[in-house]
Amino acid sequence: MAKSSNPEGKPGVRIVVAGDRGTGKSSLIVTAAAETFPTNVLRLLPPTRLPEDFYPDRVPITIIDTSANPEDRGKLAEELKRADALVLTYACDQPETLNRLSTYWLPELRQLEVKVPVIVVGCKLDLRDDQQQVSLEQVMSPIMQQFREIETCIECSAYKHIQIPEVFYYAQKAVLHPTGPLFDQESQTLKPRCVRALKRIFILCDHDRDGALSDAELNDFQVKCFNAPLQPSEIVGVKRVVQDKMVEGVNERGLTLTGFLFLHALFIEKGRLETTWTVLRKFGYNNDIKLSDDLIPHSSVKRAPDQDNNLRPVEVEDVFSTAPDSPWNDVPYKDAAEKTALGGLSLDAFLSEWALMTLLDPARSLENLIYIGYPGDPSSAIRVTKRRRLDRKKQQSERNVFQCFVFGPANAGKSVLINSFLGRPYSDTYSPTVDDRYAVNVVELPGGIKKTLVLREIPEDGVAKLLSSKDSLAVCDIAVFVHDSSDESSWKRATELLVDVAGHGEDTGYEVPCLIVAAKDDLDSFPTAIQDSTRVSQDMGIEAPIPISSKLSDFNNIFRRIVKAAEHPHLSIPETEAGRSRKQYHRLINRSLMFVSVGAAVAIVGLAAYHVYAARKNASN
Repeated sequence: MAKSSNPEGKPGVRIVVAGDRGTGKSSLIVTAAAETFPTNVLRLLPPTRLPEDFYPDRVPITIIDTSANPEDRGKLAEELKRADALVLTYACDQPETLNRLSTYWLPELRQLEVKVPVIVVGCKLDLRDDQQQVSLEQVMSPIMQQFREIETCIECSAYKHIQIPEVFYYAQKAVLHPTGPLFDQESQTLKPRCVRALKRIFILCDHDRDGALSDAELNDFQVKCFNAPLQPSEIVGVKRVVQDKMVEGVNERGLTLTGFLFLHALFIEKGRLETTWTVLRKFGYNNDIKLSDDLIPHSSVKRAPDQDNNLRPVEVEDVFSTAPDSPWNDVPYKDAAEKTALGGLSLDAFLSEWALMTLLDPARSLENLIYIGYPGDPSSAIRVTKRRRLDRKKQQSERNVFQCFVFGPANAGKSVLINSFLGRPYSDTYSPTVDDRYAVNVVELPGGIKKTLVLREIPEDGVAKLLSSKDSLAVCDIAVFVHDSSDESSWKRATELLVDVAGHGEDTGYEVPCLIVAAKDDLDSFPTAIQDSTRVSQDMGIEAPIPISSKLSDFNNIFRRIVKAAEHPHLSIPETEAGRSRKQYHRLINRSLMFVSVGAAVAIVGLAAYHVYAARKNASN
């Protein structure tokens, strides 16, 4: 598959360069444009334009220099909000400017709600102390983990002309061919919407509908997307690459859908995002991987409200028309599933409601199956899974439905998290939860695997009552502890709740995996947030807090991570100080008992050792 075509409709890319004073912003810009290092440079450069033939995509670039002086802060904010991409600089010979990225610049971008790709650039590479050589990955990895808006990190030297053109090439590329809509960096897989779009494209190109792209179909695809045919040897080469890595990617009829998707994942992993974007754009997709509005004949499509795959409210009522009442009209089911725009239920939401009812009240679920006329044995419709204790011993759970308890202090962000799980828009209005509340939805994992997740929100003042019952955690697959990351008191209270729940699990034998969620990540963290959270998570042996921002719709794959943790119930189990002491005591007792019987054991061990020695001797002979 060939080079990219020009992205349509993009008149130019506006790249804003920001960073502390003296980090080399102006020298970077002048050297990129004039290809020579300036001896004298203005304090603030006027807008600098790179011609459209400067890079292969042939899209002109305008570079905006900025001032870091306090009196220019208003102008800086204005430029940041107009940017298509941001080059954020630090000086390689001034470590304090690197620290300022995470303590000032990146949080400032979030505060201003600047949602553009960020290229972090270390300038003055030639001035770095040779005694302090560290890899770029080592330096940047912690920052990139915390700030996922960073697209690329690169170091350069304007004075020695090292990697100067590359800086603005990566910035332009991040705008024209963004990674985010295509690829999940955490799971290293294509995102579901990208998979669906590529699947549609594959079907459109599979003219004979035999489930594979023949050599002729592959060539037609190449001509449509890249305006150039493939040579027979190139087609053989493409299929060989796929078959070497994935046997099922090619069959006797040609390239399969699996192979087609693999090729695009390979392009993206190798940094050739422009190839996949060219294909998507040729078939009418925009940067949100949705078909452009001009391709959808809205005015000519007239459809009755019931002509879709969803159940309208009246149809949900009709499903239960032969039952005494509709079981989903009351709490906890009434608002527990995601609703369509018309207030109905999709197939996933319909099945999720059944899963929730079966989890909370299996007898009622069976009863309603009988009422609505289920033709088979109703009991066969429910699969009884293994006890959770056995799952922990087995170190894996094969459940399809997981229940997650959501703990946290008041106003921590629990309800907002649950609303987002149900696809509801963010709201600043705070409404405290009085009673336990449920939310259920389907979570799609890599590979298209679907699991049903039930979130149960526990109000702060309801935790004591919950833990008063010995078996309260028996039905829990995983617990999540939410805190407001900008409020130290919220963090402390969430930590207390974590210790209480973990201690209850240790006392009763119903230990559960736990995750900490740092909500409101769009706000500035309290001063000791990183140190405190690191200490607590390390002391208790669980994962560091997961930052999310419901306001910015940045959920860091939280629901998928909850399911993944629930699937491995032996991991992420917190250990309290009391629990640790108890285990040490039991180990001490067991060791004492072992010494009591050591005399009897010596002869047996000696015999076993003789057999091992004899077996090895015979094998060597």
